[in-house]
Amino acid sequence: MCGQRLNPDHLWNLCPDCKKPLLACYDLEAARDAINPEGIVGREPNLWRYRELLPVRDPSHVLCLGEGFTPLIKAARLGQVVGFGNLFIKDEGLNPTGSFKARGLGVAVSRAKELGAAALSIPSAGNAAGALSAYAALAGIPAYVFLPRDVPQPFLAECRALGAELTLVDGLITDAGRIAAEEAQKFNRFDVSTLKEPYRLEGKKTMGYEIAEQMDWTLPDVIIYPTGGGTGLIGMWKAFDEMESLGWVGTKRPRMVAVQSKGCAPIVKAFLEGKEFAKPWQKAMTIADGLRVPAAVGDFLILRVLYESNGSALAVADEEIMTAAGTIGRTEGMFVSPEAAAPLAAFQHLRSQGWIDKDETVVLLHTGNGQKYTHLWLS
Repeated sequence: MCGQRLNPDHLWNLCPDCKKPLLACYDLEAARDAINPEGIVGREPNLWRYRELLPVRDPSHVLCLGEGFTPLIKAARLGQVVGFGNLFIKDEGLNPTGSFKARGLGVAVSRAKELGAAALSIPSAGNAAGALSAYAALAGIPAYVFLPRDVPQPFLAECRALGAELTLVDGLITDAGRIAAEEAQKFNRFDVSTLKEPYRLEGKKTMGYEIAEQMDWTLPDVIIYPTGGGTGLIGMWKAFDEMESLGWVGTKRPRMVAVQSKGCAPIVKAFLEGKEFAKPWQKAMTIADGLRVPAAVGDFLILRVLYESNGSALAVADEEIMTAAGTIGRTEGMFVSPEAAAPLAAFQHLRSQGWIDKDETVVLLHTGNGQKYTHLWLS
């Protein structure tokens, strides 16, 4: 936000000057000599195949549970149902701990370990807590997770099974974040909240590298992303910039779409009003816990991506989300979380409005599997 540059070999949270997120920069000239698309092909099938463009300096600190390099599936049967020929799903539900949160936390915990973090702390709506618990366990670092009291029970079981110290908070993720931050400062824990450290974004950006690689180093016309904190949206946009600088892709960019729930849509409201920042959403409520984020610290970065890409933002009803989840399940055999179903609901709106042309290529981000949301189908 303010242009400050800082020593990367230090544990940073927000910028000490403007209190906004920090982004990692790389020597892309050196990276161009060390890595190229042809050389990536035979590498291990996880996100560390792009290691020259990730922040861990010493490979001995890399923590890997097989995260990344998830399938990009041409959704033929779903496409037939919705009348669209070039529809793809990036299936992040196959990541460790069942969601794309494994990407960000795998990289963030690896780098925190390398920089000597003694304990880690996170507020979460569920999936990020599980991912932190897993990678902190692998690193041998204590993890402290803070979740709203009403999160689905499987998330609590997961964190406890993986050895994390769990605190339930009355309220929303913003309330959990406030208490987590207070305790992190008091007990010297490193805060790995969304965009309050630089490296979760680096893990999430690898979705952009993978989509390009899986499409033979081209990019789709549209990417639809379920947006809570927005790290993946910002990360993919960063990846596209890096790949262009490396000469791996051209200047064409996807139109990026942020989809939220009608019960919590601060980014959508700000986008429709042409704002730089989003006002906190009051009385946030949705079945999609990962979308119940009333205030995102990276709001201006999310909105910047939407404006720069000539993209869009829209909110969908919880009923539409459940219908979309059922449609994906019956056609593609994927049991998706409500967050992961939201992009299909958004796609159908955008297609009916003519915003997406029939000949364009669209990628839906399936961000997590539905196993932790079984209550929605059993109630």
